[in-house]
Amino acid sequence: MPDAPSGLTRVERLLPLLERLAGTRLRLRQASEATPQGSARLEPIPETEGVWLEIANGAGPGVAQELAEIVGAVLAAERDAAQVAAELSERYEEIDLIYTISEILGHTIRLDEAADRILREVSTVVGARRATLLVHDAEQQMLRIVAARGMDVQDVEPIEVDDACSVAARVFREMRIVSYDPTDPTAPNPGCPEGRNYRGQAFLSVPVLYAAPGARGKPIGVINLTDRVGGDAFTAGDRKLVAAIANQIGAAIENARLVARDLGQQRVLRELELARDLQLKLLPSPGVLGSRVDVAARCRQAESVGGDFYNLLNLRADRIGVMIGDVTSHGFSAALIMALVMAASGIHAESAETPTEVLHRLEESLADELASTEMFLTVFYAVVDPKGGRITFANAGHPHAFLVSTRTGEAVRLEATRPPLGLATEPGADAVRTWARREAIICLFTDGVAEALGGAGGGGGGGGGGRFGEERVLGHVARLKDRPAREILESVHADLAGFTGGAPPADDRTVVILKV
Repeated sequence: MPDAPSGLTRVERLLPLLERLAGTRLRLRQASEATPQGSARLEPIPETEGVWLEIANGAGPGVAQELAEIVGAVLAAERDAAQVAAELSERYEEIDLIYTISEILGHTIRLDEAADRILREVSTVVGARRATLLVHDAEQQMLRIVAARGMDVQDVEPIEVDDACSVAARVFREMRIVSYDPTDPTAPNPGCPEGRNYRGQAFLSVPVLYAAPGARGKPIGVINLTDRVGGDAFTAGDRKLVAAIANQIGAAIENARLVARDLGQQRVLRELELARDLQLKLLPSPGVLGSRVDVAARCRQAESVGGDFYNLLNLRADRIGVMIGDVTSHGFSAALIMALVMAASGIHAESAETPTEVLHRLEESLADELASTEMFLTVFYAVVDPKGGRITFANAGHPHAFLVSTRTGEAVRLEATRPPLGLATEPGADAVRTWARREAIICLFTDGVAEALGGAGGGGGGGGGGRFGEERVLGHVARLKDRPAREILESVHADLAGFTGGAPPADDRTVVILKV
């Protein structure tokens, strides 16, 4: 039967089996063929126009209809298979493109390495002479080009997200595809009526979206395709294909950003650790004073770097210098001031005659930095003269400086002699206290210790509220006044840790204990 539709050959091979089952002869006939002879009948095959099933004598109407339905189902299956094969053949390039882009994106974490190749593959398949891939710069609210085909990337200016005339900006804002068919006289101009006009060129702009699991999609870029080869309009298939690819690129862009952010955070952490190590190395070891004194000191920053500091100095005539300071902030700005103080304090302590002059020179050295950062610092500096039996000090507004008697445990505050550095230029004057060996302990600490808040379960008055306070620090000094300075320091810090519940400090904490 030469005129039989595609697929009938397989049905004809099925007919002998149906003949044995039905016990009658079967044949496929075209509607144009002659009427069957004798008592044979023609039964129309469902959903197959112009083809009939000829059934010989002996089959009733019900059996004939069932046989025709079986043949019709086989023919329908054959047609569906042929249609799928044809579509797969037509879309082979598109399927291969999606696979290729998956491979590209799967082997790189940098979008800029893959963007040019992706654009080349996409524009080739859909037949676009020119193409661009733009990515959203959230900080500047701009769409910046990362790859282009058919034009120089340097010639393409960034696009503001709220640009009313830009098709790409509109696609980004509205998160929908915009296309233009110049063959359709009713198609609206996708740009502004004046200024930009894409007439004469097919145009397709597709948003690049990313949706985290369980979250709504967000726009992160745009793919633009124009100047179609061999036709003036992009098809519905082109739009679906580019949209599918845009989703792949969206995931790749977000992954690249996450990787870049993670690498950036790791770099910052490494730099912070380095800065912390460098800052701690600026603080002297108690060993610099040798065996002449018993001294212990510890500085713990609230952040990786901070504004607390202390210094221990060997001075002429067997004198000893001890300094503590607190910059009114923490972090990098405070750390800068701290580093400058540490660098200058040793120089000024050697050249200046009095503690007051040392602080005055420090203030002059830091004047520009303190003015530009609008910060100030409290500083206590004392010179201990064991031979002369006195301690001479200048206190620029540092509240936590005490002399504790080793006989009675009584603490005497070493009062401020001038305002903090950076608040005023009043130099003040030195203050002097008598000093005898093994009869007094210098106890210095910063606000971060006295004002530490009690954590949940904090004992001794912590109880989830209240401040650690000066009396608590001085109590340890008085109780352990006959013990080494290191034991006193450890006792204070152990109590402080229990009081705060081990919570990270909100402010830098520094303690210095000195016994001569």
